[in-house]
Amino acid sequence: MDRFQAMQVFTRIVELGAFGKAADSLQMPRASVTQVIQQLEARLGVQLLRRTTRHVSATPDGQAFYERCVRLLGDLEEAESCFSASPDNPRGKLRVDLPSSLGRLVVIPALPAFCRRYPLIELELSLNDRQVDLVREGVDCVLRAGELVDSSLVGRRVAELRQATCASPAYLAEHGLPKGLDDLRGHLAVNYQSASSGRIFDLEFSLADSVRRLPLPSRVSVNNADAYIAACKAGFGLIQAPRYHLIDALASGELVEVLADCCPQPLALSVLHPARRQSSRRLRVFSDWLAQLFAEQTW
Repeated sequence: MDRFQAMQVFTRIVELGAFGKAADSLQMPRASVTQVIQQLEARLGVQLLRRTTRHVSATPDGQAFYERCVRLLGDLEEAESCFSASPDNPRGKLRVDLPSSLGRLVVIPALPAFCRRYPLIELELSLNDRQVDLVREGVDCVLRAGELVDSSLVGRRVAELRQATCASPAYLAEHGLPKGLDDLRGHLAVNYQSASSGRIFDLEFSLADSVRRLPLPSRVSVNNADAYIAACKAGFGLIQAPRYHLIDALASGELVEVLADCCPQPLALSVLHPARRQSSRRLRVFSDWLAQLFAEQTW
């Protein structure tokens, strides 16, 4: 029995909660996955997994073994990368999840420079506006905006995204140009709704000594950043978004910035990975590159 392969199989079953999903993730026959676990349990002399018709979970012994496996596999991967490439040129696959608009407008257009600098790193990108489960979905890291609320993730802040409040010229012609927060009576907002929690985000304004949040009535709610901008251009109301997503529309006149003297607070942007897994050299150089990329932006 290949012990390291057995640990890989075991950890994926625990993380995905099913033999079949683990087999698909590892591109192995399902019968082989079952056989590996049977041999592993026989070798250790303990039951590692509790099986039901719908779900597989770790026993107490299995959970303890899982935590050790994660550390050992991380150490093995790090050791192999040290000898398979130079310290400044790590190799291997890095699975990254990005916010849809940020990936499309900022990160992906700049990636050729990263790939030239690190030709041995293979990037596997997914673009989402929902909160992915890194462990279950096999993602190494995510780039997320906002404050960290998930204690199972750790990471590094790489930027603070400046935001703006804006509306379409047609909307302002109908509802008037607000010059202060008191002028927002009678105005509408495009509601942004979290794709994962369903939470509606109120408009937020920074004052001299406080932050004021204002819920405005809305005719349209969306859960996607591109749809949020599109609804604003269509005249459905005020929005607040990072400037990187607004810069072209503001320059062309499709959107107009309002209330610039009390704009929203900057949005924290962080690279996050599971707390139980150490940061790989691939992830470290990618985080460094992202921090430099955002430091060079002028919006």
